[in-house]
Amino acid sequence: MPPSLADAPIMILNGPNLNLLGQRQPEIYGSDTLADVEALCVRAAAAHGGTVDFRQSNHEGELVDWIQEARLHHAGIVINPAAYSHTSVAILDALSACDGLPVVEVHISNIHRREEFRHHSYVSRRADGVIAGCGVQGYAFAVERVAALAGAVAAQT
Repeated sequence: MPPSLADAPIMILNGPNLNLLGQRQPEIYGSDTLADVEALCVRAAAAHGGTVDFRQSNHEGELVDWIQEARLHHAGIVINPAAYSHTSVAILDALSACDGLPVVEVHISNIHRREEFRHHSYVSRRADGVIAGCGVQGYAFAVERVAALAGAVAAQT
């Protein structure tokens, strides 16, 4: 059983190129930086009595390692896998090994209004919810959903 939100942070994972948020394609992703997103997530978690563990990597294996770490030490996962959404069975498998851990996938842009190859996400197969097209505000929605799901899991124990 995963730890409760009172006992463990929500892990927030960001995939490749999100370190360039605010610089790369602002017409698609907006002008907020990854530091702005982290501050938004900290506020959203605090509103539910929780904290966040916020990370970004351009490397698939590092994301897999962090997901495996989250299994025992986090109340849930918010993940923006970025391009790995459409390619990574490894990330899907790692998330699938997180039995009972709430997982919410988030995308800043609406992936369904973009190129066809972006319409499919392997991660969505495991996610308890998917938020897309809400800009960086989608991260706050995702944190709120993980907090609600983590509370539901805690209530069952």
